[in-house]
Amino acid sequence: MPIPATQYIWFNGKLVPWEKATVHVLSHALHYGSSVFEGVRAYASDKGVAVFRLAEHTRRLFDSAKIYRITVPYSPEEINAACREVVAANGLSNGAYIRPVVFRGYGESGVAPEVETPGGGGHARWG
Repeated sequence: MPIPATQYIWFNGKLVPWEKATVHVLSHALHYGSSVFEGVRAYASDKGVAVFRLAEHTRRLFDSAKIYRITVPYSPEEINAACREVVAANGLSNGAYIRPVVFRGYGESGVAPEVETPGGGGHARWG
């Protein structure tokens, strides 16, 4: 199933248009799969859109990144705010599936990089 385009994606700390959320062809994540992600559901409720167990998902994202030795360049609070911001900016009042991802960017090559490669993060929605 193709992922439908939305108006905005949260990418490297800010909302950007869908087509501007790109990763360099030499990024470590592309060559070695060095990324971690979470899958988070948002549901329509009487009080607006509710993001299900967001704090728990974010904690697990940070735990996964730690195990994989990826430094998350944002605080848990910033990740949580970004999830909510993506939902609001795209007018997803009926709910959504949110995919926070943290990855190693362009920098050192090799299976086990010894230096921190500048990474990034993104939040997309679909489903």
